[in-house]
Amino acid sequence: MVKKVIVIPEDSPYVKVSKEHARHKFIAQGAVSEASTSLSGSFIVAFAKDIGSNALHIGFLSAFSGILSPFGNLWGSKLMEKNSRRYIHYKFTILLALTWLPILALIFFFWKGIGLNYLPHALIVFYCLYAFLSSVKDPPTFSWLGDLVPAEIRGKYFAQRSRFIGFVGLALFLVAGFVLDFFETKGLILIGYGILFTISIILRLYSARQVNHIFSPRFVLHKGYYFSFLSFIKRYDNFGKFAMFYAVFNFSLMVASPFFGYYMLNDLGFGKVTFTIVSLSSTAFSLLFMPLAGKFSDKYGNLKLMYIGCAMFSINPVIWIFFKSPVVLSILPGFVAGVANAAIGIAVTNYTYDSTSEQKRALCVSYFGLLTGVGVFLGSLLGGFMIENLSISFMNTTLFVFAIAAVLRAGTSLYFLPQLEEVRHVKRIHGLSLNVLHPFRAVHSDITWFKRFYRER
Repeated sequence: MVKKVIVIPEDSPYVKVSKEHARHKFIAQGAVSEASTSLSGSFIVAFAKDIGSNALHIGFLSAFSGILSPFGNLWGSKLMEKNSRRYIHYKFTILLALTWLPILALIFFFWKGIGLNYLPHALIVFYCLYAFLSSVKDPPTFSWLGDLVPAEIRGKYFAQRSRFIGFVGLALFLVAGFVLDFFETKGLILIGYGILFTISIILRLYSARQVNHIFSPRFVLHKGYYFSFLSFIKRYDNFGKFAMFYAVFNFSLMVASPFFGYYMLNDLGFGKVTFTIVSLSSTAFSLLFMPLAGKFSDKYGNLKLMYIGCAMFSINPVIWIFFKSPVVLSILPGFVAGVANAAIGIAVTNYTYDSTSEQKRALCVSYFGLLTGVGVFLGSLLGGFMIENLSISFMNTTLFVFAIAAVLRAGTSLYFLPQLEEVRHVKRIHGLSLNVLHPFRAVHSDITWFKRFYRER
């Protein structure tokens, strides 16, 4: 007897209500998942340093996890052919939690003095496995959320979701920093890591349970959805240009980004609490600007938002060159990086949704991630190699690398962003672009626009 499948129309009241509930549940699930990350992955650089890693090891940690993640994306999009998006997310969230068990074992080996020279390499392997498994569920989840969130509220929804998740992550990260500082003062820092990583595993398993109770609209990949990575590169359409821009921009970002934490701990000698507070400042500012970025995206588009984010990211490494005070580093680079993260985070997500069809969205995200991963890999390797091997006398080597990163970020933005086009129809912002012939008039127009934009909020 053939089992009859009942298909409920997408515009039915049941589906609409179920999607609304699913959107709320995804916010709660994301908060638990972020809490888990805040107690584990957010401290991976500090943990790596405390078990004997140097700057090159940290570069490898970032580089190889970055290059393996896109292959997880490709596998995740392939799994959608025969598995539901919810099942993929559920299964790999559980596997993700289990990858922290061997990382916990490294604490025991370090405590016993077993294979000390090999522990940084083992951490790289296990963390890369974590990054790979995490990325498998990304394309199905991205596709799933795309079906749950209407286009007209994407900016608002993702801003609200990111803000709530971010506040939870920020609070847990701050608490974890004080916990580690307490154990460090007692000479028991590794026990502190062990406690945090164990709680992180429990939270991740609870996150998997949440996923299993979220409504998932019926989704079937039709024949003809697939196209090769080579054809994606050759086509070089608007989304292809966007993917290439983001790959090169991430290369520029990763020349410096993995090493801000290393610089604080190694060169400036910050303690765990100071390190945590400075690291958190950008997240705090990002959460403050997230609603504004979401509203900006819905009203004026994502391309303009990318200009703002890229400009801020280009300025950020320069600030680290001139200031060493924890207070200043918490405020200035924290503010700049916070605005940049809010702008780029919302803009890239929504631009991808706007530029891809429902059927090809997961595959496009996979290829997008593959190019981004190459950028992350090469940028992290370059940054770590230069910090460990450059011999210069006129300034601190790490700060010199930060200066190079700033130039690369600005150059990438100036070259690629003018090639991109806004996908959907949005309102124009008169006077936001620089008027070379009348710069003062342009500045006046910008000030007038910002006043009007804030009143409209």
